[in-house]
Amino acid sequence: MIFKETPNKQMPTIILLHGGGLSSWSLNSIVEQLQSDFHIITPIIDGHGEDGDEEFISIQDCARKLIEYIDTNCNSQVFAMGGLSIGAQIVTEVLSQREKITDYAIIESVLVYPIKGTTALTVPTYKLFYGLIKKKWFAGMQAKTLCVPLDMFEQYYQDSLKISRQSLINITLSNGNYNLNECIADTKTKVLIIVGENEVGIMKKSARLLHDTITGSVLYTAPGMKHGELSLKYPSKYVDLLKSFFCK
Repeated sequence: MIFKETPNKQMPTIILLHGGGLSSWSLNSIVEQLQSDFHIITPIIDGHGEDGDEEFISIQDCARKLIEYIDTNCNSQVFAMGGLSIGAQIVTEVLSQREKITDYAIIESVLVYPIKGTTALTVPTYKLFYGLIKKKWFAGMQAKTLCVPLDMFEQYYQDSLKISRQSLINITLSNGNYNLNECIADTKTKVLIIVGENEVGIMKKSARLLHDTITGSVLYTAPGMKHGELSLKYPSKYVDLLKSFFCK
């Protein structure tokens, strides 16, 4: 994983992880709004963007790397940690493995129920259709599904050209087969769970399970929003929500 950071290391540290198919650039607006008060670290998940040459292995492998980074560079604890989609799954896994690695966690659009048929369908599907991700028209369809703003599309498309077929397969398998680790119930972290009102049922079900499992967690349903739409399209609202949560 590549770790990008703002220079103000004397400030409280927030780690933010992007969603699948995206990279640290998708967090630029949020970073700009937070960096006057916080030291921001934006890891680039294996297989994505500038880290496209590093094969993505699994959510658990990324969680291990993130924990190692925090132990080495942040004295084993940070102020806050947030993630979107697969980034949220990585944050969830980190919280499952370390009960007090961060004071606050923001988990947006997380899937914690395995999707039936993921393993059976993923490998043959990508063997047949992997070439489509390099087509701009197909990337446009995917970008709309991921709620990627128009001004980020070109960067999204260029990064989609870098992802390997094996990383794409591993990302899809790890995402679709991820099951909530029951150890997360022991976390000492204050957790905010965000789900869009217009997300599919399994995402709402996942948010509810996580909320029910983590005592004292806060569940926020973003009105009228789809998967990841709050942080990607409305970064100012996302930042306001975070700051309000930090004050509780």
